[in-house]
Amino acid sequence: MTTTPDKPVPLPDGSAPDPYPLYADLRAKGEVHAVREPTGLCRWTFPGYEHGRRMLADPRLTKDPRAAWDELAAAGYVTGDPHTDRHMFHLLNTDPPDHTRLRAMVQRSFSAGRAATLRPTVVRTVRELLDGLDPHTTVDLIADYALPLAVRVIGEILGVPTGNFDEYHAWASAGLAVPGAAAPMSRAEAYGHMRDFFAGLVARRRAELRKRADVPAEPDVLTALLLAQEDGGPLTDDEMTALLIFLLNTGQEPTVSMVANGMLALLRHPGQLALLAGEPKLLPTAVDEFLRYDGPVALSTLRIAREDIEVDGTVVPRGGIVSVVMSSADRDERRFADPDRLDITRSPNPHLAFGHGIHRCVGVPLARLIGETAFGELLARHPEPTLACAPEELRWRPTRVMRSLAALPVLLAPRGT
Repeated sequence: MTTTPDKPVPLPDGSAPDPYPLYADLRAKGEVHAVREPTGLCRWTFPGYEHGRRMLADPRLTKDPRAAWDELAAAGYVTGDPHTDRHMFHLLNTDPPDHTRLRAMVQRSFSAGRAATLRPTVVRTVRELLDGLDPHTTVDLIADYALPLAVRVIGEILGVPTGNFDEYHAWASAGLAVPGAAAPMSRAEAYGHMRDFFAGLVARRRAELRKRADVPAEPDVLTALLLAQEDGGPLTDDEMTALLIFLLNTGQEPTVSMVANGMLALLRHPGQLALLAGEPKLLPTAVDEFLRYDGPVALSTLRIAREDIEVDGTVVPRGGIVSVVMSSADRDERRFADPDRLDITRSPNPHLAFGHGIHRCVGVPLARLIGETAFGELLARHPEPTLACAPEELRWRPTRVMRSLAALPVLLAPRGT
């Protein structure tokens, strides 16, 4: 057995136009690889489906960053500023029982039932955004469609004003940037802005709530958290702020990428585009296939080994930082037939885009609703969109975790009309 492969392999960041051949090579070479980042951080990465799925739910791994704090600090994943770092402890960075407690506080707001009540809001928002797009000029389906859609919907659920969605996106982008990458603001600055924004919002909403005589039948997340706290629930202000920051970020970034990456896949596969435009009943399986084929999460968030873990003769040592290469696992030929082919009729489709285990995405019903509505309404109006630039001109954002385009220029009307 070995605990350190001789030559740690490279892993592309999110800016790689086509990382999938490298992922296939990783799968062919083994089930676990040590990846050395430019920051110096070593990740033990799992590129295959079966082992990756197991790791996502393995109780021998902790999500608490304090288990590898010094390594994460040296690599820039934690800032060293206690006012910022204390807001890292949200759903993604906690274990039971704290994770169980925090998830229970927001689960109802993201349930299938709650998503169903939001359907009219999502449909109305999508149609309003489409009304504002000129089909005869180039539009950016991210800045003009996917981003405002994601922020308005998550804002509705959280109870957050959505007029400054460009600002929210800038904060989320800085928070996701690869440590050390050039960016308009640092991670610490981004979290500082979010912390200050939510601290002020929480104070205002708490004062408003105490003046009210009634309780909303379907409270937004912020109201529900304040009500739980007023009733003596075990929730600190820091935990509330951390939860809101996490939900604002995860409610926009993956949603934007789901819509953009899925539309790009269709534009590159005109036969599948025509099929979906002609058969909207395929929307549920199409959205799942977009998530599998080129999903928004390239690399899982960090887990840390509580003990030595042996996988096929390689030992991930206690304290080792573990990630699953989600984009690779969902193209694993041992799990998916013809995995590099886009097939919007693929079923079953047990992709890992939403994660697995107790940390599976809390907002799955909402994500499916947004995806089906965003694609369905767009293609109902504009069944023949085309890419408005050469494919090689597209740019992918340099994030380690996300797989996200910087922009997606599209012409909605058929060329020449």
